[in-house]
Amino acid sequence: QLEAEVLTLSSHSSKTSYDVAVDLSEMELKKILIEKIEGNKSIQISDEQRNLYKALVEAYESDKIILDTYGETVTLKRRRDD
Repeated sequence: QLEAEVLTLSSHSSKTSYDVAVDLSEMELKKILIEKIEGNKSIQISDEQRNLYKALVEAYESDKIILDTYGETVTLKRRRDD
């Protein structure tokens, strides 16, 4: 849903806007996976699964920082191109 909204808004803009939309959907999937893992407490099963969970959370947080930082830059750039 969010990806479709972003793609609709950026249909006449650069590939960079599409990349942001793809990143948003990947972030949503990561968030869903994190919530599922936390919900069924599967991180408590083994060290390997706990480490994978931690890596997933770190990747999600990094993606969130990147989109928070550069997402506005892409939006501003797109507006100048219009």
